[in-house]
Amino acid sequence: MAVTTTPVDDGAVRGFGEGLHGDLLQPGDPNYDEARSIWNGMIDRSPALIVRAMGVSDVIGAVNFARDHDQLLAICGGGHNIAGNAVCDDGLMLDLSAMRSIRVDPETKTARVESGATLADFDHETQSFGLATPLGINSTTGVAGLTLGGGFGWLTRRYGMTVDNLRSVDVVTADGKLRHASEDENPDLFWGIRGGGGNFGVVTNFEFDLHEVGPEVLAGMVVYHGADAPDVLRHVRDFNESAPDESTVWMVLRKAPPLPFLPEDVHGENILVVVPFYAGDMAEGEEVLAPIREYGDPIADVVGPHDYAAFQQAFDPLLEEGARNYWKSHNFSTVSDDAIDTVVEYARDLPSPQSEIFFGQLGGAMGRVPADATAFPHRDAEYGMNVHTRWEDPADDDRCIAWSREFFDAMAPYATGGVYVNFISEREGEENLAYGENQDRLADLKTKYDPENLFRMNQNVEPAT
Repeated sequence: MAVTTTPVDDGAVRGFGEGLHGDLLQPGDPNYDEARSIWNGMIDRSPALIVRAMGVSDVIGAVNFARDHDQLLAICGGGHNIAGNAVCDDGLMLDLSAMRSIRVDPETKTARVESGATLADFDHETQSFGLATPLGINSTTGVAGLTLGGGFGWLTRRYGMTVDNLRSVDVVTADGKLRHASEDENPDLFWGIRGGGGNFGVVTNFEFDLHEVGPEVLAGMVVYHGADAPDVLRHVRDFNESAPDESTVWMVLRKAPPLPFLPEDVHGENILVVVPFYAGDMAEGEEVLAPIREYGDPIADVVGPHDYAAFQQAFDPLLEEGARNYWKSHNFSTVSDDAIDTVVEYARDLPSPQSEIFFGQLGGAMGRVPADATAFPHRDAEYGMNVHTRWEDPADDDRCIAWSREFFDAMAPYATGGVYVNFISEREGEENLAYGENQDRLADLKTKYDPENLFRMNQNVEPAT
């Protein structure tokens, strides 16, 4: 797959810039280095041009310019982009982060969201009306990238994935046309956008269904010593097997950060963090989650009523931008005893204080959607695992990446064979694992809407012909 780009005449560049409402940046311009920097500190690329779009007209102009002048095109939303596909060398970077308008209709319980918005932006607006939709677990995540890959978080078991709550989109396709896509209009394109990872165009606006959530929810953390992990992981797994859709319990293995509710002598030690969340009546949640909170000998229990929007930001301090990040991912239909033993073994030797392994509980409403209903295929997953390796010193790159890959390989025998597209750090053939049984249909759709593969800075689906 070619990733080359073609030099452009200065006059064409000037004319392009004059037609934009937003800014056009080139190397040496003020704010250029700031604009090309993204969340993952491992990514250091220098586009020839950066368009800081202010609206749909700028997006159309950038797509047309990139296509007509054979420019490698990278799309930057508002969030993390672990793989670094949001920025390219030499080509055109389309930065959507200024497009973050959100309009909530509390009567129809819907929200229209521009492509540069983050989860924090979304929650701020929707929680004013006691509404929410299933998104991620970190408020600095971009709504667009999360949605295009499928999207899951605390509300997924009750209300489905992010794409299951997507009502429509506006998208600029490779021919420079703005199309509306929904179940009734361009339904094939709408199918592919729901999990196809940005392969079919630049989505400028998302329309979501909303649900009554909060403002307070029952959530928090129960923290155990690392030595207790084998027993506690099995207990949580067994609890989750019969828990109602309102209940979601995640498991995180890491070294203890200096959180105020953890004793100082625990800081830096291996811990297991159990994170329960109940999307329903508070009193019912207390009863349902009691077996989680009453088990074993935890170091700390900070489960209780939390402001929903605030809880969405609880893990933000552990994911600030600038650090070096490399992720791997597996899906699981269950976490077997052998898998737990393997996880515990590798968690004892985490390669850096910031690294972690988490198991996000899925299933529930998500699993009752047919695998071919949307481009996201992994409806059999009861857990999504993220091997989240994170460090500061470039000298540690090889060691940390090697540990991630070794652990990923060690867990493969227990996994479903599927991975979550948003957790893939690089192109290593994992695209096939991400799109699964929907790969061929996606390739046909790519042929229809992007036959020249203009949108290839992603976990790419190549055209069928």
